[in-house]
Amino acid sequence: MRSSATTVPPQTVSRSARAPSRLARYWQRNKYAFLFLTPWMLGLLLFALIPILASFYLAFTNYDLFTTPHWIGVDNFRHMFTSNPRYLKALQVTFKYVFLGVPLQLLTALALALILNRGIPGLPLFRAIFYIPSLLGGSVAIALLWRRLFGYDGVLNQFLAFVGVEFDRPISWVTHPGYNLYTLILLLVWAFGSPMIIFLAGLKQIPAELYEAAAIDGAKRIKSFWYITLPLLTPIIFFNLVMQIISAFQAFTPAFIVGGGSTGGPLDSLLFYTLYLYFLGFVEFRMGYASAMAWALLVIILFFTALLFFSSRWWVYYGDE
Repeated sequence: MRSSATTVPPQTVSRSARAPSRLARYWQRNKYAFLFLTPWMLGLLLFALIPILASFYLAFTNYDLFTTPHWIGVDNFRHMFTSNPRYLKALQVTFKYVFLGVPLQLLTALALALILNRGIPGLPLFRAIFYIPSLLGGSVAIALLWRRLFGYDGVLNQFLAFVGVEFDRPISWVTHPGYNLYTLILLLVWAFGSPMIIFLAGLKQIPAELYEAAAIDGAKRIKSFWYITLPLLTPIIFFNLVMQIISAFQAFTPAFIVGGGSTGGPLDSLLFYTLYLYFLGFVEFRMGYASAMAWALLVIILFFTALLFFSSRWWVYYGDE
């Protein structure tokens, strides 16, 4: 005897009765995470992505903040490199600051990291003391202090007078066009704490057995440093070099405070790239030109970063290679 019950074909099962889709399951698992991430994502959209896209558009316009942007194509970029000597001066000052200051800063940081790595008493205290300049180096207070230290009646001139070094006329090291950039390079070198801590962490990871084997073979400290410490520390050197170059290209506060505002100091001797960008955008209200300068700076930083990554294959040693 045949059953009177009928079998419902699979294709007639309603969509709501099926198992939830992969996207629905993913949303159920992560909906609270997205809820908590929403403020951050809104901030990223409103205060980062939209301004970045807007500045890219404005870089190709003539815009003064008060009138409608006027499209001019690549004229801003053409003018920067062909008809604007102050822009070229800003590049010159910034390159000098970066490529003198960053190597000196990293050498100082590495030297002190090597000293602290020898297990001196009170190591945590010294780490904290040496790290403080990195926290304060870009602040307005330190820039004002630097201006005071190297002014006409500053500590440096008082010390030179004490040891018998006299000048025909008092020198303000922060306003003299021949010396003021070097005082800011000294300020950059003084803020060595952050790379020093990273160097110290890298030194702690080098196996002590390598130094013991080198000592058994008769290697002196210089050879151990050259053939063990330095090769194994090259990834840390590479990281610090990339980070400090990017940071130095964006330096603004020291030049603004020490140079006395957005003028760039006497003879444009402190006309940093970011300072000139600020002057054009917020003093002369040439916002389109300033946006073009910002994107040009991005390309410059990308170029040197890519160059470091490209060259790293020849000088950065990784332990698994």
